Amino acid sequence: MNDLILDSGVAASCCLPGAQSGELEHLLQKARRSEVKLWLYAGQIGEILGEIEAQLTESSVQNGSEIARNLLMNLDTDCSWLAALSEDASGLDDPDPLAIGLARAAARLGTDALVVTELVSRLERGHPFEDIKAAITRVRLDITVPFIDLASQQDRIRPALERNLHRVLYHGRYVMGTEIEKLELRLADYVGVDHCICVSSGTDALLIAMMSLEIGPGDEVITTPFTFFAAVEAIRLLGAKPVYVDIDPRIYTLDPIHLEDAITDRTSAILPVSLYGQCAAMDRINEIAAVREIPVLEDAAQSFGATYEGRHSCGLSQIACTSFFPAKPLGAYGDAGACFTPDSSLADRIREIRDHGQSGRYQHVRIGINGRMDTLQAAVLHAKLDIFDDELQNRAQVAARYSSLLKEPAAAGKLRLPQLESHNFSSWAQYTIEVDNRNYVQTTLSAKGIPTAIHYPTPVYRQPALFESVKHCPVTERAAAHVLSLPMHPYIELESQELVTTSLIETLVS
Repeated sequence: MNDLILDSGVAASCCLPGAQSGELEHLLQKARRSEVKLWLYAGQIGEILGEIEAQLTESSVQNGSEIARNLLMNLDTDCSWLAALSEDASGLDDPDPLAIGLARAAARLGTDALVVTELVSRLERGHPFEDIKAAITRVRLDITVPFIDLASQQDRIRPALERNLHRVLYHGRYVMGTEIEKLELRLADYVGVDHCICVSSGTDALLIAMMSLEIGPGDEVITTPFTFFAAVEAIRLLGAKPVYVDIDPRIYTLDPIHLEDAITDRTSAILPVSLYGQCAAMDRINEIAAVREIPVLEDAAQSFGATYEGRHSCGLSQIACTSFFPAKPLGAYGDAGACFTPDSSLADRIREIRDHGQSGRYQHVRIGINGRMDTLQAAVLHAKLDIFDDELQNRAQVAARYSSLLKEPAAAGKLRLPQLESHNFSSWAQYTIEVDNRNYVQTTLSAKGIPTAIHYPTPVYRQPALFESVKHCPVTERAAAHVLSLPMHPYIELESQELVTTSLIETLVS
């Protein structure tokens, strides 16, 4: 049970310390020490204020209305507001329509959500209504550490998020609504390039970008084997051949030392992939590519928000692609992505390709795909972009705390910490260490309630779908066998990080 809705009478008592019973105080303290979220139902704002004001009037308090609002605002810091939706008005034929609204609101949170009330008539209805004493017994003090925490972020942006989503529902342009163009302008301005084209996913961004470069059968695309499958998948979907260059052992991205040896007359693009939030050595890669007039396509699926030599990721080459998958530093609530370019001609081709190759309605000037971003995803991204820079700073602080807490075992050779180039600012999509005996470490941490992930356990060229004999990527092979990502998000607290690192250190020395 993770959600408690405070009925109006209980909420009013919470606002007035003198009105709190010992049981209510116990419930609040226990909820604050646990992972239980406290909610106030927006449909009861007037009722809650009325009950607070009535109790103040009984105590002969002057200016009761103003004080009531201030007291409710104070409680607001501990609670989230749960929206009243149209389905909540379906109980007009019930003697207590608000009870129906509360029950429906609780059901949206999940089957275990409770409404804490002191009204006997509502308690007699049964679930989800519970009295304070019963609610206390349902609150567990178990502490879990989420690998990412989208719920805390949603609490922070809920008003803007709900407003943006409802605006789309009302205007009804679910495909290519005005939110898309506005988002493209915001993202292009953020990155510092002339053109951003929003698309349906990070994978489609890569596919569309390569299609705009007319990459196809007989072409070669140089890339890294230490990445998610999508980068090479897009290459192969177009009939081109991936050529692998091993990674820099410090930052896990394509190592330009090996790049020139991989270039042939068939090389049609170079696709460096950022990893864990940090950009590849883009200046050196661009220099090498420029000599041969080879386009560079930055795969920034994990590094949107990062900077390289003071310039933003996605603004470092002819074309860049990013992903707004929900787990990314800037994530939608479904699949979404974007392409970026300073080249107007390329931007036009990309826009045509994402919409079935159309230059105008029913004018198909090239082969394309259905790669448009849904307007609802743009609405989500607008809300998240408002707080994105602050979240990036929080991620950097979380990473710095991890590195400080793990400094001693790293110095003792028990693990390897992430390395950040001095000219880079990372978006810290992951905090990834290297450990020996990884399976044991991961299994032991899991038993202690600490989630981890492996990005990535298998070089791309060893995937069954395209198994290839590659013998020149020893750094990739080593990294794939040792990397381990720890819980990472902007809202992880010091207590949780200490739990993660203490458990990790205990595991490493056991």
